[in-house]
Amino acid sequence: MSASPMELLKKWLGHPEDIYNLLRFKMGGYRAVMPRIDPDSLGRGLRICYRYLNQTSRSFAAVIQALDGELRHAVCIFYLVLRALDTIEDDMTISLDVKVPMLHEFHSYLYQPEWKYMESKEKDRQVLEDFPTISMEFRKLSKVYQDVISDICHKMGVGMAEFLEKKVDSQHEWDKYCHYVAGLVGIGLSRLFSASELEDPIVGQDTELANSMGLFLQKTNIIRDYLEDQLEGREFWPREVWSRYAKKLSDLAKPENIDMAVQCLNELITNALHHVPDVLTYLSRLKNQSVFNFCAIPQVMAIATLAACYNNKQVFRGVVKIRKGQAVTLMMDATNIQAVKAIMYQYVEEIYQKIPSTDPSSNKTQQVIASIRTMSLPGGPMASRHHYSPIYLSCAMLLAALSWQYLSTISKATEEQPLPHRL
Repeated sequence: MSASPMELLKKWLGHPEDIYNLLRFKMGGYRAVMPRIDPDSLGRGLRICYRYLNQTSRSFAAVIQALDGELRHAVCIFYLVLRALDTIEDDMTISLDVKVPMLHEFHSYLYQPEWKYMESKEKDRQVLEDFPTISMEFRKLSKVYQDVISDICHKMGVGMAEFLEKKVDSQHEWDKYCHYVAGLVGIGLSRLFSASELEDPIVGQDTELANSMGLFLQKTNIIRDYLEDQLEGREFWPREVWSRYAKKLSDLAKPENIDMAVQCLNELITNALHHVPDVLTYLSRLKNQSVFNFCAIPQVMAIATLAACYNNKQVFRGVVKIRKGQAVTLMMDATNIQAVKAIMYQYVEEIYQKIPSTDPSSNKTQQVIASIRTMSLPGGPMASRHHYSPIYLSCAMLLAALSWQYLSTISKATEEQPLPHRL
């Protein structure tokens, strides 16, 4: 049930900058970070592909469509191909003896004009049923883009097949699983950025940094989605970690185990934070504004999500989400490396202030935060991002008080945070 306008107002009064940024976003600020493309400028096949993109992920569709030139179409097709592959992996109605060969061979279907799959029961099955349209647009891409997409699709299919009947045991396997489903996406995107010549060759060549970009997002999603995954019978937390706190992963959701559950949560968040220095190094190399926005927005959403989850019992009771106004503020602020460093600094400081002295991982958490601080020490005009004048805030709050229903409506513009469960 959605919140009433009065409830929304009470929530936002505690964060007046959210009010201003929600209004600024709705009044046209979104065009700066997520400009729309004109569908009439596209051929029939691409129009259909962008329609599927919007249907399968509104948040990803927005940032993809903001990319420059031919890179936009290459990333759109890349996303839809991986969505089709992911739909096969997720479909529990497909028997393993059918699914495993399909995952292994899926990259070859890109070159088979008539291939499609009509038996899926998944909600995104249209990308399989109309795969000929997607593969046709794939084959229209420059060969340099085709080679990247086909190669990543092949590697990901093999990795997905490996983990179909295998649970994530060690932290090394956790990294390996996240590499297959998200790190490879980061590597593929980086190679596309370089192939487009909008970014330097090093961006696509440094696969370690590109892998970290994907791992940071995927680990954040896995950590945040503990309860949802439990309810759907999925387990992605590494046994090596959770087995020190409970006999079964599901036991962490029991009220009597909440203290141990939170300690386990904090250890996994500490693990994920180790990727932040790589994320900052990667982003510092980007030159093209549309590519920077595309890469930076999910990363700042992720650090804000981890800060909200850290030491938070709610992870085991429901859904932890960042505020809509907070999401919009991050989207509009994360447009340069200094701003992103300031955002990272802000949220790791928030985590630091919440570290319990009795937490078994407290020393490791403090150490990784110290390394992030070193890379993102505040300085210059972006260090203090939310210093608004009293008159400025009063006007925003008055406007909000006069516009409850309007605010309730525009909040839907940010209903879906750009942090998908799987990339």
